[in-house]
Amino acid sequence: MSQPESPHFIPHESFKKLTHEDALFFENFDFRDKKQWMAENWTLSIAITALYLGFIFLGQLYMRNRSPYDLRRLLTSWNVLLALFSIAATMRTLPELIRILLQNHGFHHSACSPCEDVSPASAFWAWAFVLSKVAELGDTIFIILRKQPLIFLHWYHHLTVLLYSWYSYGDYIAPARWFVVMNYLVHSFMYTYYALKSLRWRIPRVISMSLTFLQLSQMVIGFWVNMYAYTIKNEGLECDISYHHLQIGFGIYASYFALFLNFFYNAYFGAKRKQALEKKHDAPNNVLKNGIANGHVNNTHGYGLRNRVGTNA
Repeated sequence: MSQPESPHFIPHESFKKLTHEDALFFENFDFRDKKQWMAENWTLSIAITALYLGFIFLGQLYMRNRSPYDLRRLLTSWNVLLALFSIAATMRTLPELIRILLQNHGFHHSACSPCEDVSPASAFWAWAFVLSKVAELGDTIFIILRKQPLIFLHWYHHLTVLLYSWYSYGDYIAPARWFVVMNYLVHSFMYTYYALKSLRWRIPRVISMSLTFLQLSQMVIGFWVNMYAYTIKNEGLECDISYHHLQIGFGIYASYFALFLNFFYNAYFGAKRKQALEKKHDAPNNVLKNGIANGHVNNTHGYGLRNRVGTNA
């Protein structure tokens, strides 16, 4: 691996002009105050996740002998809102990552140079990213109140993403720019898909497969960025992330990849999928009792939309 000319990101003047003059009025804020607050109040994220787990248990207990709520309109609005938020965030963060990659030793700087060296727009949306992980816990509320199966992948992912993103923002680790941009990009497609499905649009099965594959790719890239940072640190070069963060990151990405890969196989190639296809010929109007119709999820039946695509990555 070639050694970068400088361990620090020194952007070209045109880059500085673009990133700072392009900031919107609400994006010009002192992220250092937010960073300090997040670091000092990291235990708040633990309290939130504890309440989240409590709601899962009590919510399912409450709904056990009750009929599912019809929340389709509210669910559609929720998905549209998160889709628009993710699209806007992608538009504000992806260009800067691309500009960094176009610099000399661009990938190195994107993975190892301090995030303080980039624009206020990206700093704002990184902070919004952490807050959005709290809001996205609402996905689980819809699943429980609509009495859809709640798979381990869903709640484990929501819980750990919130904890790690909050903890990482307090230290403002360099590889976070990759994780934030990738997650926003994937969510742009994912919540758009959810919104269309909640409107009962028929979407080809290959789209849901592609989304799950995109989620898997996100885990591979995240693991690769972490591995690069780890290699750089072992070579004695500067990289703005601690070994502690790297260890947590490796563990989280490895677990996500294993869970998503298992889900991908079971959802599209496993025994349950084959059984569903065999039952299709006996189901009236080609609609299966388990809620899968022609390869799609039927929201009026038992299996939930989020369990078909996976979960929020």
